[in-house]
Amino acid sequence: MPSEPGPPAQPAATPAHGPARDAAAEGLARAASAPSSLQLGPLTPADLEACLALDTSALGGLWSAQQWHTELAAAERPGLGLWQGPGLVGLACGWLVVDELHITVVAVHPAHRRGGLGRLLLEALLAEAVGRGAHHATLEVAADNGAAQALYGALGFQTAGVRRRYYRNGQDALIQWRRIGQEASSGDP
Repeated sequence: MPSEPGPPAQPAATPAHGPARDAAAEGLARAASAPSSLQLGPLTPADLEACLALDTSALGGLWSAQQWHTELAAAERPGLGLWQGPGLVGLACGWLVVDELHITVVAVHPAHRRGGLGRLLLEALLAEAVGRGAHHATLEVAADNGAAQALYGALGFQTAGVRRRYYRNGQDALIQWRRIGQEASSGDP
């Protein structure tokens, strides 16, 4: 892990105008309310080692170094990290495809779980996606991961299908969706 992740960046600015502004502002305001010892900012390729370390401790080594490099290097893949000093304690990443955010990973270090950090990261990632024009969000969650399902449900995600044997261990994944931005508040399909 690098000795310094670089100066923590501020959350992305909300759009100056447009229908996404309120949703983005709400998510970023929640992110800004993180405990003062925590700093939220974008992840970059320079954070590769920190992401690998958090992946190992929180997810059991879900992705390889090459997969993480791809995630961190592509502009259409927003990633946010939550830092405590030089240590990465949480992250959330996604992939923007047209007007949809596909959430690829959410992880919080085991020592920092049950404190609302996963929700904070997800809300900030959703706000970032709205600011970039996304109207929908989707993710996969392990069928036996009740804690993650509860978090996603509290944020408005609903199960739309199942991917059989999606994970390496043969576990099924639930496909979850929600509207974000203007569609979320207007109820339009």
